Amino acid sequence: MKIKRASEVLWIYGLFFVALGVAICSKSNLGVSMIAAPAFIVNEAIVPIWRGSTVGVIDYTIQGLLLILLCIVIRHFNWRYLLSFLAAVIYGYMLNFFLWLMGGISFDPVWLRWLMLLVGDVIVAFGVACFFRTYLPLEVYELVVTEVTRRFNLNINKFKWIYDISLLVISFLLAVLLFKDVGTFDWTTIGYNSYHHIGLGTIVTTIINAPIIAFMGKFIDTWFEYKPQFPKLARLARRNKPD
Repeated sequence: MKIKRASEVLWIYGLFFVALGVAICSKSNLGVSMIAAPAFIVNEAIVPIWRGSTVGVIDYTIQGLLLILLCIVIRHFNWRYLLSFLAAVIYGYMLNFFLWLMGGISFDPVWLRWLMLLVGDVIVAFGVACFFRTYLPLEVYELVVTEVTRRFNLNINKFKWIYDISLLVISFLLAVLLFKDVGTFDWTTIGYNSYHHIGLGTIVTTIINAPIIAFMGKFIDTWFEYKPQFPKLARLARRNKPD
């Protein structure tokens, strides 16, 4: 039997599990996901200058800039997008909370770090798949995928993979440009150390992320019904979508 009228619950799951999964991946020190990496990299560069900087705040600032870029690309603005930014702010503080909660935790030996990275990847994938199945505002990262694929009639899983690869390249360029120390990193240790939050774990996550999300989507389809608890709110949220 499916869990009935679960649309709003899936939104809560999305915020919770994405934030938790990213925090777990960051503790592996093998590299965070390509989507989370820019915020971790920029925060690492800013902290020596501004001690009050946090990954969560940097993350929702980046999502705000990404939202502006999205509107330019699809040539459309919807009030729902502001709610997506609000979701990004909530996520940012949830991420800060989980990073604080796990501050004293370390995963050793190396095999355990890889195991926890994969656990974190699966948790994030579950959260993202939940986001894709609710009418409530997505985080901007996921909003870009849904709105671009809808606007240009693209396959969502294929576009997600291209999107992830692009963010991986951007993350690496950010690390190189902000720290200018790529020559000092011992690349023979990339299997168990990361270069400013980018590592072999980041590449692995980029490769497996889309297939895991697709798999988790099928799992959610089996157990959850997407009908909303608040149909009027759902109809309001779905108005004025881009053609």
